[in-house]
Amino acid sequence: MSELTHFDERGNAAMVDVGDKDITERTATAAGTVTMDPATMKLIVDGGVKKGDVLSVARLAGIMGAKKTPDLIPLCHPLALTSVKLELSCDPGRSAVDITATCKLKGRTGVEMEALTAVSVAALTVYDMCKAVDRGMKLENIRLIHKAGGKSGDWHGE
Repeated sequence: MSELTHFDERGNAAMVDVGDKDITERTATAAGTVTMDPATMKLIVDGGVKKGDVLSVARLAGIMGAKKTPDLIPLCHPLALTSVKLELSCDPGRSAVDITATCKLKGRTGVEMEALTAVSVAALTVYDMCKAVDRGMKLENIRLIHKAGGKSGDWHGE
Protein backbone atom coordinates (compact mmCIF):
# COMPACT_ATOMS: atom_id res chain seq x y z
CA MET A 1 0.00 0.00 0.00
CA SER A 2 1.32 3.45 -0.81
CA GLU A 3 1.72 6.42 1.49
CA LEU A 4 -1.25 8.60 2.45
CA THR A 5 -1.26 11.68 0.21
CA HIS A 6 -3.49 14.18 1.99
CA PHE A 7 -0.93 15.26 4.59
CA ASP A 8 2.00 17.65 4.29
CA GLU A 9 5.48 17.04 5.75
CA ARG A 10 4.26 18.29 9.18
CA GLY A 11 1.20 16.03 9.23
CA ASN A 12 -1.31 18.76 8.40
CA ALA A 13 -4.21 18.08 6.07
CA ALA A 14 -3.41 19.24 2.53
CA MET A 15 -5.04 19.08 -0.87
CA VAL A 16 -2.90 17.07 -3.29
CA ASP A 17 -1.34 19.15 -6.07
CA VAL A 18 -2.39 17.45 -9.31
CA GLY A 19 -1.08 20.21 -11.59
CA ASP A 20 1.74 18.10 -13.02
CA LYS A 21 -0.39 15.01 -13.69
CA ASP A 22 -1.34 14.09 -17.24
CA ILE A 23 -4.89 14.69 -18.41
CA THR A 24 -6.38 11.27 -19.14
CA GLU A 25 -9.84 9.76 -19.36
CA ARG A 26 -10.76 8.45 -15.95
CA THR A 27 -13.74 6.40 -14.84
CA ALA A 28 -14.90 4.90 -11.58
CA THR A 29 -17.79 2.62 -10.72
CA ALA A 30 -19.15 2.14 -7.22
CA ALA A 31 -21.99 -0.03 -5.93
CA GLY A 32 -24.12 -0.49 -2.84
CA THR A 33 -27.38 -1.92 -1.59
CA VAL A 34 -30.35 -0.85 0.51
CA THR A 35 -32.08 -3.80 2.18
CA MET A 36 -35.56 -3.51 3.64
CA ASP A 37 -38.69 -5.31 4.74
CA PRO A 38 -40.47 -7.20 1.93
CA ALA A 39 -43.51 -4.92 2.38
CA THR A 40 -41.35 -1.86 1.72
CA MET A 41 -39.92 -3.46 -1.41
CA LYS A 42 -43.46 -4.15 -2.61
CA LEU A 43 -44.40 -0.49 -2.10
CA ILE A 44 -41.41 0.61 -4.21
CA VAL A 45 -42.13 -1.89 -6.99
CA ASP A 46 -45.85 -1.07 -7.02
CA GLY A 47 -45.29 2.71 -6.96
CA GLY A 48 -47.06 3.02 -3.62
CA VAL A 49 -44.58 5.22 -1.75
CA LYS A 50 -46.35 8.47 -0.87
CA LYS A 51 -43.29 10.63 -1.60
CA GLY A 52 -43.22 9.45 -5.23
CA ASP A 53 -41.12 7.32 -7.59
CA VAL A 54 -38.33 6.17 -5.28
CA LEU A 55 -35.91 4.95 -7.95
CA SER A 56 -36.23 8.03 -10.18
CA VAL A 57 -35.77 10.45 -7.29
CA ALA A 58 -32.82 8.44 -5.92
CA ARG A 59 -31.19 8.39 -9.38
CA LEU A 60 -31.44 12.16 -9.65
CA ALA A 61 -30.17 12.61 -6.08
CA GLY A 62 -27.18 10.39 -6.82
CA ILE A 63 -26.25 12.44 -9.89
CA MET A 64 -26.55 15.64 -7.87
CA GLY A 65 -24.47 14.08 -5.09
CA ALA A 66 -21.64 13.22 -7.48
CA LYS A 67 -21.57 16.83 -8.67
CA LYS A 68 -21.45 18.10 -5.06
CA THR A 69 -18.68 15.77 -3.85
CA PRO A 70 -16.06 18.51 -3.30
CA ASP A 71 -18.58 20.39 -1.15
CA LEU A 72 -19.07 17.32 1.04
CA ILE A 73 -15.66 15.63 1.24
CA PRO A 74 -12.75 17.78 2.47
CA LEU A 75 -9.75 18.01 0.12
CA CYS A 76 -11.59 16.65 -2.94
CA HIS A 77 -10.87 18.59 -6.11
CA PRO A 78 -13.81 20.17 -7.94
CA LEU A 79 -14.09 18.18 -11.15
CA ALA A 80 -15.68 18.76 -14.54
CA LEU A 81 -17.56 15.47 -14.76
CA THR A 82 -18.47 14.49 -18.30
CA SER A 83 -20.84 11.71 -17.29
CA VAL A 84 -22.62 10.37 -14.21
CA LYS A 85 -24.76 7.28 -14.71
CA LEU A 86 -26.77 5.57 -11.99
CA GLU A 87 -28.55 2.26 -12.21
CA LEU A 88 -31.02 1.27 -9.51
CA SER A 89 -32.72 -2.12 -9.59
CA CYS A 90 -35.11 -3.87 -7.26
CA ASP A 91 -34.48 -7.46 -6.20
CA PRO A 92 -37.70 -8.54 -4.46
CA GLY A 93 -36.18 -11.92 -3.58
CA ARG A 94 -33.58 -10.18 -1.39
CA SER A 95 -35.82 -7.19 -0.52
CA ALA A 96 -33.03 -4.99 -1.84
CA VAL A 97 -32.43 -2.02 -4.07
CA ASP A 98 -29.04 -2.41 -5.77
CA ILE A 99 -27.32 0.79 -6.84
CA THR A 100 -24.42 1.24 -9.27
CA ALA A 101 -22.87 4.58 -10.24
CA THR A 102 -20.28 5.27 -12.93
CA CYS A 103 -18.57 8.65 -13.17
CA LYS A 104 -16.33 9.78 -15.99
CA LEU A 105 -14.13 12.73 -16.94
CA LYS A 106 -10.99 13.79 -18.74
CA GLY A 107 -8.75 15.26 -16.09
CA ARG A 108 -5.80 15.06 -13.73
CA THR A 109 -7.40 13.16 -10.85
CA GLY A 110 -9.74 10.24 -10.44
CA VAL A 111 -13.48 10.11 -9.86
CA GLU A 112 -13.71 7.39 -7.21
CA MET A 113 -15.09 9.72 -4.57
CA GLU A 114 -17.75 11.02 -6.95
CA ALA A 115 -18.93 7.47 -7.75
CA LEU A 116 -18.98 6.52 -4.07
CA THR A 117 -20.84 9.71 -3.18
CA ALA A 118 -23.40 9.09 -5.93
CA VAL A 119 -24.17 5.61 -4.56
CA SER A 120 -24.28 6.89 -0.98
CA VAL A 121 -26.64 9.78 -1.74
CA ALA A 122 -28.90 7.55 -3.85
CA ALA A 123 -29.05 5.02 -0.99
CA LEU A 124 -29.78 7.75 1.54
CA THR A 125 -32.59 8.99 -0.71
CA VAL A 126 -34.17 5.53 -0.87
CA TYR A 127 -34.02 5.49 2.93
CA ASP A 128 -35.49 8.98 3.24
CA MET A 129 -38.36 8.26 0.88
CA CYS A 130 -39.31 5.02 2.66
CA LYS A 131 -38.44 5.72 6.30
CA ALA A 132 -42.07 6.45 7.21
CA VAL A 133 -42.85 2.75 6.70
CA ASP A 134 -39.46 1.11 7.43
CA ARG A 135 -36.88 2.66 9.73
CA GLY A 136 -34.95 -0.63 9.80
CA MET A 137 -33.59 -0.36 6.25
CA LYS A 138 -29.85 -0.93 5.93
CA LEU A 139 -27.38 0.76 3.61
CA GLU A 140 -24.87 -1.97 2.89
CA ASN A 141 -21.67 -2.82 1.07
CA ILE A 142 -20.99 0.60 -0.47
CA ARG A 143 -17.71 0.10 -2.28
CA LEU A 144 -15.59 0.91 -5.31
CA ILE A 145 -15.80 -1.89 -7.86
CA HIS A 146 -13.71 -0.45 -10.72
CA LYS A 147 -11.49 2.47 -11.62
CA ALA A 148 -9.61 3.17 -14.81
CA GLY A 149 -7.21 5.81 -16.05
CA GLY A 150 -4.39 7.81 -14.62
CA LYS A 151 -0.94 6.62 -13.65
CA SER A 152 -2.22 3.71 -11.55
CA GLY A 153 -4.29 2.30 -14.44
CA ASP A 154 -7.11 -0.16 -13.99
CA TRP A 155 -8.30 -1.56 -10.68
CA HIS A 156 -11.10 -4.08 -10.16
CA GLY A 157 -12.81 -4.95 -6.89
CA GLU A 158 -15.84 -7.06 -6.05
